[in-house]
This record gives sequence, structure tokens and C-alpha cells, in this order.
Amino acid sequence: MSSSCAGTPQQTNSTSTGCDMTRFPTRRLLSLALAASLSLPALAQAAEPFVASDIRVDGLQRISSGTVFTYLPVNRGDTVDDGKVGESIRALYRTGFFEDVQLDRQGNILVITVKERPAINKLTVTGNKDIKSEELLKGLSDIGLTEGGTFDRLSLDRVTQELTRQYNNRGKYTVQITPTVSPLDRNRVDVAIAIKEGKAAKIRHVNLIGTEKFANEDILDQWESKEHNWASWYRRDDQYSKEKMSGDLEKLNSWYLDRGYVDFSIDSTQVSISPDKRDMFITAGVTEGEQYKISEIKVTGDTVLPQAEVEKLVIPKAGDIFSRALLEYSSDAITNTLSNIGYAFAKVNPIPTPNREDRTVAVNLQVVPGPRVAVRRIVFKGNTRTSDEVLRREMRQFENSWYSQAAIDRSKIRLQRLGYFESVDVETPAVPGSNDQVDVVYNVKETTSGSFVFGLGYSQSYGVTTSVQLSQNNFLGGGNRVSVEASRSSYLQRYGFSYTNPFFTDDGVSLGYNLSWRELDYSDYNTAQYNSTNGSAQMIFGVPITENDTVSLMFGIDSNQITTYTGYTPQAIIDYIDAIGSRTFHAWRSELGWARDTRNDYFMPTRGMYQRVGLETTLPGSTVEYYKVNYQISKYWPIIPAIVLNTRFE
Repeated sequence: MSSSCAGTPQQTNSTSTGCDMTRFPTRRLLSLALAASLSLPALAQAAEPFVASDIRVDGLQRISSGTVFTYLPVNRGDTVDDGKVGESIRALYRTGFFEDVQLDRQGNILVITVKERPAINKLTVTGNKDIKSEELLKGLSDIGLTEGGTFDRLSLDRVTQELTRQYNNRGKYTVQITPTVSPLDRNRVDVAIAIKEGKAAKIRHVNLIGTEKFANEDILDQWESKEHNWASWYRRDDQYSKEKMSGDLEKLNSWYLDRGYVDFSIDSTQVSISPDKRDMFITAGVTEGEQYKISEIKVTGDTVLPQAEVEKLVIPKAGDIFSRALLEYSSDAITNTLSNIGYAFAKVNPIPTPNREDRTVAVNLQVVPGPRVAVRRIVFKGNTRTSDEVLRREMRQFENSWYSQAAIDRSKIRLQRLGYFESVDVETPAVPGSNDQVDVVYNVKETTSGSFVFGLGYSQSYGVTTSVQLSQNNFLGGGNRVSVEASRSSYLQRYGFSYTNPFFTDDGVSLGYNLSWRELDYSDYNTAQYNSTNGSAQMIFGVPITENDTVSLMFGIDSNQITTYTGYTPQAIIDYIDAIGSRTFHAWRSELGWARDTRNDYFMPTRGMYQRVGLETTLPGSTVEYYKVNYQISKYWPIIPAIVLNTRFE
């Protein structure tokens, strides 16, 4: 334990024996713990005020006396009374550094005795699966439990209670949270939180009371929370979760409101758990009410566009059964239309007025367009390797033009389809001091856009085979695609190079080159002896004709030379050469293709389609003649958020 005293105009450190003062019998002015500080008037002993000639701090280990004096509301020469004593204790407790604070008087010296809270040397969490360790440690840090920080037992107790609550919300009522504090030297501790999650309680039965218009089975089919069933082992839909249950009750409410039951209400919900905390029983009591129809539906406010054009976006009509979902869909349609012509903050407020006597609802869709907004700047963040130009040329929203939500969303999809980014997020912050300007910020997270493949193989027929392939879809951050490959064995040599500039022109016309060379040497082969040398070159243009459609045109030449050996060359090759009339033949090739790509992502598309059709033929002057038609299609169907069905045909 160390001590310090303040014997100069600025508080300085010294030991208690080094302070030039006369020691009097210690008179305790006040001693209380953190919880007791709330009842200060009842515990504080009345003391006569005195002028502090010096201030000494005892009990410091890691905290410096200067830190204490920074928070202390009493200075040398101040009059110390009961009020100052209480204020000082509260101020030191608020720092969170101390678990005990005492103030004493030795003559006219104010003596502050503290007991520091221990420092956390190591903090570990084990046994957690449902909640990620990163999230847990961040939550612990937010309340002050972190390595190097000050240990507080009350904070640890709160963490235990909060973790138990979170696991209970996930349906795990048998969870066990065991915190362990291990004291170390130098007033340090190791804190370990061991979690035994246990199994989530299973939903054994869901009972809806008061549902007469619809079958419970039809309603419960929409719920995420399911009774235990044959597929629960995989889907885990029978595991109770408070969050899922809240969402299901909202689905129950929407089920009736979307079918005209305006007065529907959920009167009660009860969740019961078995004594062993493994089974859950859910009961909800409802009042259905009567079905309502729409008596009148109108659009009011500043519609900006012609009234008739806006009204075409409204789906429900007078006489239809009331549906909240259709009203929300119509409101979104109007909002989206306005947001695409600059009204970024447009709102549509559906105001239903029910008439319970004739069971009808008059609906007023009130349009509030807000100011027309322009985009000041488009900013890209996170693209450390890819140049801004590559991203900017994918934009369909432009700077200094009217805001368009459709153009912003389309630009995001185009960035996702580049294949350079793991994720793309977009923000539209308002420009400070302006209500009619926003910036569009695209936050991208780059991923690997290239690959390197090395292969090594062996077979009795071909011997040792080596191959190398290097490809980069974002060469030097400029968005160009480059690929180089080579393979070699005892009988085969093959080399290839390709290069594509997707923006050869500012309009998005692409230009690509493909070069390849291959040599087959079977001169030493036992069963068939011949040599074949093939070289090819291609030039490919791609012209975008719509946002999703591209027409391509390819010109290429193939040259193939065959060397035969009498008596050992297969007869089929000799017959082919005789038919062609030459051992060296050329093919001038051309292909006209069309492709449509509506996929929403390059790596992991969840919806959309890619299809391509091409007609390839040889041109006049070729040694050989042929034509071929090829077609391929790949479609992505979202089944559930975690599963996407992909169908392909070629």
C-alpha cells in the first residue's frame, strides 16, 4: 500500500512518515461502501468543519494520486465539512476505480483511504454457440468488463442476468451461466464466464382460441414457430423464441387485417413451460370481429404527377374487401414512383375511417411528397484496390441530377455483379444545412478477384503432366480481365492468353482477345503416331443494347497442321486429310451472340436469370465448313432466405 500527501500548492506524493505534521488520534469522518453511499445522511458522523492544510491518499496501487486529485472536489486550504465529505466520496466512487473509500482527519490533514478495484488481466467466454464470441465480448466491453479494465462484481452479476435473459428469449431455459473470478498478484484477476446453453424448449402445442372464420392450420402455416414435426430436426422450427413469437403474433394480426377484419384483436397470449423446462405450450385468445369492405378510396395531397396517373397505382377499389397489405402495397407504389423523380422523402399515409354500422371503411391515401431532392456527390468507400473510375462507370444515378431510388438500386446491383466485392451497401445521408440535397455513399468490401491454380498429375499413357493457370478479373484495379494458362506433358503442350476490356468505349462496348496454341506429339506413341499443331486467335466485341441485354460479335481464325507417319497413323485421320485435301487447314470463324443477365449478384445470386444464344459459322476462304447453334440458360429461384434453387440447361 502506498500513500501520498499534498503539502505544496499543487498536490504531490509522499509517504505518511515523510509529511511534516503532528499526528493526532485518528478521527473517522466517514466510511461507507458503494451501496451505503446512497444512505449517506444516516451513516455519516457529524464532524466539526476544518481547513485542510494537507491532503493525503493512502491505499493506491495502480491509480496515481494525480488521478485522485483530478476527481476530488476538495483542495488544500478548503474548508472540509459534512457536505464536502459526502461530495468527495461520491465523486471518487463515480470514477469506478474504487470499491471502498474512507475519509479521516489527522489534525488538519484530510486522509483519504481507498481500496482499488482489481484490474482484469484476462477475460474469457466459453461454451457459447447461439451468441457469437465477438458479440459477447463487445457487450461486455460496453458495460466496462474488458481486459485491462477495472473489475466490478456488480457488473459481472448484471452480465450473468442479461445473458440468462437473452438465452431465455431464444427458448433455452436450462442455460447455466457460471462466472469465475481468479485473484492474481498485483491486484489483478482473471474472469472466466462458462456457458452451458442446454437445449431449446420444444413447442408441443399451439392453441388459437376464438378463430371461427378460418382454420387454425391455415393460420399456423404462416408462422415461423411450429409444433414439433417430422422435419423439426432439420428446420428447428419447433424451437421456441420470444422474438419469433412476437413476429408470429404480428402475422396473426396481419392475417385478419388483410382479409377485412378491421376490429380483430389479440386479447391474450400465454406461454407455459413444462416443469423440466423442455416443452412449451402456447395459447392465444382472439376476437375476430366482422369483415369490412371499402366504401370509398381516394388519393389526396400534393400528388406531383397527374391525379389519374397516381390513382392507377392504387390496387383496391370501392366495393373490395378491405386489405391492409394491398393498401401498403399501393402506398409503396406511389412512394417509389415519386422517389424515382427526385422526391426522396415522399410519404403516403393511408388513413382508414371505419363505419361500424354498415361495416365499411373509407380510405384516404394522403400524399406528402416533401422537397424535390438532387444528388450532390456519389462517394465510394472501401475500394482500396479498385479505382473509383471502375465503380463510377457502373452508376445509373448521376451527380447533380434528381434523386432516383430505382437508379441507386440498379447501380448497387451492377456493382454486386462485377465480382470484385463481397458486399455492397448504400447510404443516402442528407447534405448538412440543406433539405433538398443528399449524397449517395456506396460502402464496398473487396474480395479476391483473381486465382492461381497449379496442377501436377501422372498417368501411364501421358507421363507427368503439369499445368498452371493465373487469372485476374480486376487487373491492377482497372476492371480488365486477364488470364494466362499453360500445361505440358510428354505428348501435349498447351498455352493460352485472354484479355478483356469491359469498357473499351465510354458507352460500355467491350473488347476481348483470346490467343491459344496447342501441340500434340504422338510420334513416339505405340498405337498411333501423328503430330498436330493448332493455333487460334479471336477478337470479341460486346455491345450493350439494354440494361440487361448484350449482343456480341466474334471473329477468329484457327490453323491446324497434322503430320502423319506411314503405317502408324490412324486411318480416320488419313481419311480426314484426304477429304480436306491438305495437311494444313484454316477456319475463319464468326459468331453472333445475344445474352441477357438479370442476376442480382456475381458470386451468390439469389434471384434472376442468365441466358445466352449463339450462332457460329465458318466464313468464305476456310478450309473446312461448319455451323453450330448453342444455347444455355441458368435461373435462380429463392425458396427460403437460406436456400436458392438453381436450374441449368445447355
